[in-house]
Amino acid sequence: MKKLKGTFAVLLLLAVVVILGDSAVTTTAREYKLITQFGRVVDIKSDPGLSFKLPFVQKTQSIPKYKMISDLIPSDITTRDKKVMTVDSFVIWDIEDPLKYLTSLNASREKAEIRLGNVVYNSIKNVLSATNQQDIISGRDGKLAAAITDNIGDVMDSYGIHIYSVETKKLDLPDSNKESVYQRMISERNNIAAGYTADGNYQSSLIKNETDRTVKETIARAEAEAEKIKAEGEARYMQILSEAYNDESKADFYNYVRSLDALKKTLVGSNKTIILDKDSELARVLIGNYQ
Repeated sequence: MKKLKGTFAVLLLLAVVVILGDSAVTTTAREYKLITQFGRVVDIKSDPGLSFKLPFVQKTQSIPKYKMISDLIPSDITTRDKKVMTVDSFVIWDIEDPLKYLTSLNASREKAEIRLGNVVYNSIKNVLSATNQQDIISGRDGKLAAAITDNIGDVMDSYGIHIYSVETKKLDLPDSNKESVYQRMISERNNIAAGYTADGNYQSSLIKNETDRTVKETIARAEAEAEKIKAEGEARYMQILSEAYNDESKADFYNYVRSLDALKKTLVGSNKTIILDKDSELARVLIGNYQ
């Protein structure tokens, strides 16, 4: 009898351990724990810790509670100016409503990523089809990714999914027409550069011509002013001479001095002999001066 009681106690203990083990629910910070009963969700555990459920009757299912990154299939998109571009992107997302995620996608990440791929592709198509290829190539500063993410809106809310951002790993031309597009872009840039150069040369010629004209006008005014000052100086000089030699005696002296200056200039070299006609002005001055 004692042996039977011992066995019963052990079985009872094991049953308690099994029941407690099946009723205990441990929830981590990186998951939701869904409590289901006969296939229907009766409770959702979102806070980390230990909780309990009905043993054997209720089941648990874990759903991720962290941000996930999903690579999307590269696709070709036609831009606003009818150019084809290859887009390779990824999406950052998480599960915001585990019940919607379970009921709409059967808690399948594969199904979720298929749905995400379709939604993101449509958003990329809408944004890029409204943008010229040149603006797409030169505007990779985060605004394009933000526009694609904003365009998605709350489409995934019905699946319990929240999209944080859509980022592009590659946004380039297809290999088939990449070279021709690059050559056309180079040609367009060269044409623009040539236009800027021609306009710069034209502006330079205008500035140079204006500068030359201003310099010539300035020099002409300066020369005219110099001639005016020179004429005034000479007039003043003649006036001073006229006032200085206003009487006959001073005039004779002036003529005498000027004659000596003229004679001095003619006496060059070693021969200091000069022959004058008696009727010359210089002879009259010198002879008259000795008489």
